[in-house]
Amino acid sequence: MANIYKNAKADLNSTSEVTLYTSPSNSRAIIKSILLHNDSGAGADISMKVVNASSAEFPIFTQLSTTARSTSQILTEPLILEESEALKCTASVADRLIVIVSILEINKD
Repeated sequence: MANIYKNAKADLNSTSEVTLYTSPSNSRAIIKSILLHNDSGAGADISMKVVNASSAEFPIFTQLSTTARSTSQILTEPLILEESEALKCTASVADRLIVIVSILEINKD
């Protein structure tokens, strides 16, 4: 079993849904932190969810507000992703938000 430290980054330059990270089929993942940065002069919202292997959706944040030129740690406790689960997000406004996710991936092989 191997522990692999990773990060996933996205500059949300559209209002389309973005897959930040998908846990491999042979691994579980611990999401250690989610940093959200608003690099614009105006507020914006973010929505985030986990999608499991059978495509069921589980919201984490729905329209979480950010203020202009701010950075927030939006995950207060670790989040576990099981095999083949995905972390997805959507910005309310394009070109304002940047997301960085810190991950510990635990490979079962």
